[in-house]
Amino acid sequence: MASSMASLKLSSSFHDTTHTFQQPFPMQIMPKTLKLHVQTPNNSITVSSLPSLTSKTHIQNSQKHENDDELQVFTEDHRPLHQIWPEVQGSSNWNGLLDPMNSHLRREIIRYGEMAQACYDSFDFDPRSKYCGTCKYIGTHFFEKLDMADRGYSIHRYLYATSNINLPNFFQKSKLSSVWSQHANWMGYVAVATDENEIKRLGRRDVVIAWRGTVTYLEWIHDLKDILHPAHFSDDHSIKIESGFFDLYTSKEHSCHYCSFSAREQILSEIKRIKERYEGEKLSITITGHSLGAALALLSAYDIAEMKLNFTNTGEKIPITVFSFSGPRVGNLKFKERCENLGIKVLRIVNVHDKVPKVPGIFANEKNKHQKYIEDKIAFPWSYAHVGTEIELDHFDSPYLKRTKDISCAHNLEALLHLVDGYRGRGRGFSSVTKRDIALVNKSCDFLKEEYGVPAYWRQDENKGMVRGGDGRWILPERPRLDSHPPDTAYYLEQVLKFAAKTTLNAI
Repeated sequence: MASSMASLKLSSSFHDTTHTFQQPFPMQIMPKTLKLHVQTPNNSITVSSLPSLTSKTHIQNSQKHENDDELQVFTEDHRPLHQIWPEVQGSSNWNGLLDPMNSHLRREIIRYGEMAQACYDSFDFDPRSKYCGTCKYIGTHFFEKLDMADRGYSIHRYLYATSNINLPNFFQKSKLSSVWSQHANWMGYVAVATDENEIKRLGRRDVVIAWRGTVTYLEWIHDLKDILHPAHFSDDHSIKIESGFFDLYTSKEHSCHYCSFSAREQILSEIKRIKERYEGEKLSITITGHSLGAALALLSAYDIAEMKLNFTNTGEKIPITVFSFSGPRVGNLKFKERCENLGIKVLRIVNVHDKVPKVPGIFANEKNKHQKYIEDKIAFPWSYAHVGTEIELDHFDSPYLKRTKDISCAHNLEALLHLVDGYRGRGRGFSSVTKRDIALVNKSCDFLKEEYGVPAYWRQDENKGMVRGGDGRWILPERPRLDSHPPDTAYYLEQVLKFAAKTTLNAI
C-alpha cells in the first residue's frame, strides 16, 4: 500500500456467539471488542465498536444522499460551552437552538444519552445469572468498565427500586439467585463531575441522575393501568401521575437491604448530601433516562423541585434539566403546569414511529385543545400531558437504517442517538455531524441495512462473563457486593423532610 495511506491498528476484536458471520481471524484469538485506530501524519483518531465491519464505500454512497448545503446548515458554535451552558440546559426553552440544531446542544444531548445507555450496558438482565437484576460493575469502576473514564464524572451512589409495583414485567429476577435480593433491581446512578477540566468546560459542577429503562421487554407499556395517582409531594392533590410510575418511585421493602429506602428517598437524600458537600459552587442537576427511565427522570426532577432542593443555602436557584429519550407521558395537565411553574426544563427526544411516547393518554392529552376543560370540568380520569420541548426525529430520514416500523428498532436508544447526530432541522434531511459510529446502532437491535455488514445484537460480555478457573473449568466468577445505601441516608432524608415541612408551614 502507498505510504501516504493511513495505517490501521487493531487493538482488539469482536466475538458473537449468537449470530454467525464470516470472521477475519480464528475465533479463539479474538477478544471481545473491536477498536480501530487510524493514524495519519496530522492526527490520530480512535473509533470504537466495530467500525471496520462497516464498508467505507457503502458509507460514502449513503453520504451522497445528504444535501450539498451541509456547511451552511451545520455551523459550529465557536463560543465556549462554559459561556452559554444555561441556554444549552434550556434556560430559554432551547429557542433558536433546535432548527438548525446548535453544535453544543447536539453534543450534550448525545453525551447525556450515552449516560442513559450506560445503564443498559451495565445491567445484568440474564435470568440464568445469579446476579440478574444487578449492575455488573461496582461504582468505583463503573465508567472505566464502560470506556467512559474520560467523561470526568464519578459515581456517588447507585439507585435501587423494589419489585412490588404495577409493572410486573419490568423487573428482572434470577431463577437461581441466593446472592441477590428477590425484591430489588438496580435502577441507575447519581454521578458528579469531578474532573477539573470537565468542570471548567461545562462552566459548573454537574450532577447527573441516570435512570434505567426497559431492556428486553417492550410491552411493559401495556402493563400501565392508566390510572392517575395523587403525587403527594405537595398539598395540591390535583397534581397526579401514573400509578405504576408512582409505585416504582415510592415503594420500599424493609426486609431488603437495598430497598429499605425508596428510590425517591435515595434521590432526595443524595441531592441534599451533594449540595452540602459542594456548597458555594455553581451546580446544575441534569436528569436523563430512556423509555420508562425517562418517566422516572421527569418524576424525580419534579420531586426535587417541589421539595425545594434546587436552591442553595443562599437562595440561588440550581437549574434542573431533563434530557428525556423515548419517554411516555407521566402525569396529568396539572402535573405539566406545575413542572413548568417550578422552572423544570425538559427536552424530549422521540422517534415519530415509536409508540411509547404516545401513551398513556390516548384520548385526552396535550394535543387536545379542550384538555383543560375535560380535566377540570368533566374530571376525566385518564387525562395526560407531555412536559417540555420535543425534538421529533424520523428514522426514515437516515440512509443507514432499514425502513421498518418494528417497535424494538423505533424505540432503541442507540438508534435515537444516531438520529440526533444526523438531525439537520425540521424537513432538512439527514447528515452525520459528529460522525458517531453507526455500528453502535446494532448494539442491541437489528436496524442497520445489511450492506453495512454490522452484526445484529453484537454487544455482549466476552464469553458471556465466564472465565477459566485454576482447575481449567469454566465458571461464572463471583462479583464484589454492590454498595447499598450510605450510612447517613436517613440523616439527610430527615433534613429534607424537615425543610419541606418548614417551607409549607411558612407558606401557610
